[in-house]
Amino acid sequence: MISAFLDDLEKHHGVGTRSRNLRLTAIRSFFRFAAFELPTHSAQIQRVLAIPGKRFKRALVQSFTRAEIDALLAAADQHTWSGRRDHAFILLAVQTGLRLSEMTGLKREDIVLGTGAHVTVMGKGRKERCTPLSKHTLAVLRAWLREPQRGDTHLLFPSARGEQMSVHGVQYLLNKHRITASYACPSLQHKRVTVHRLRHTMAMDLLQAGVDRSVIALWLGHERVETTQMYLEATLAMKEKALEKVSSPHGKPGRFKPGDRLLAFLNAL
Repeated sequence: MISAFLDDLEKHHGVGTRSRNLRLTAIRSFFRFAAFELPTHSAQIQRVLAIPGKRFKRALVQSFTRAEIDALLAAADQHTWSGRRDHAFILLAVQTGLRLSEMTGLKREDIVLGTGAHVTVMGKGRKERCTPLSKHTLAVLRAWLREPQRGDTHLLFPSARGEQMSVHGVQYLLNKHRITASYACPSLQHKRVTVHRLRHTMAMDLLQAGVDRSVIALWLGHERVETTQMYLEATLAMKEKALEKVSSPHGKPGRFKPGDRLLAFLNAL
């Protein structure tokens, strides 16, 4: 029954392989709890826990170039309230690498100004972490905090009604600015802009700057350092630097030229 449920998610509900495996993870978690509560059903529970996840192709991590990020930041019209909000939102997201839920849930009091300026978030697993802010990001946030507050929720980036922005609302504003930015930066025309890809961009920047993987894991709130391995696999610049340090084999360019004996043999066939 569980296998049929997972197959139905993929075939009739448009759920991808990754999301299918996440549903299976939730089911396994419930049945591990059930194993303690109902040991008499341990045989059936073990059968459920033995259901394997589905294999899938793992694509390289996608990120943005500096020119693309600059174009996205410039796309927001800062003469309007929503444009200033979106500009501050994109800048904070790409500089801190916060997750979507962390960005939309930020409160004004989560921004600590002054010496040692940073943003405090409650990430996955109810783990609190602090991420430092650059001088430029801090200046933009200072200006944004002086804006009149909308709503009574003290959200840092509220919607026009003063409520917490939804996933679809965030994606709408990012796509809107991508379309505008693509006129100045054509490479954005065929790229999807998401908060998670902005997060990847920050991780790639840190990695290419020579920051240790353990520090990147702490920065992003990863539970395991091994999770940052995907960024190491994706960065072409680091591979190019490694190639420069080794001696390449000396190959000779050219095309094969048959000799007279071979041509005479072929003509005689």
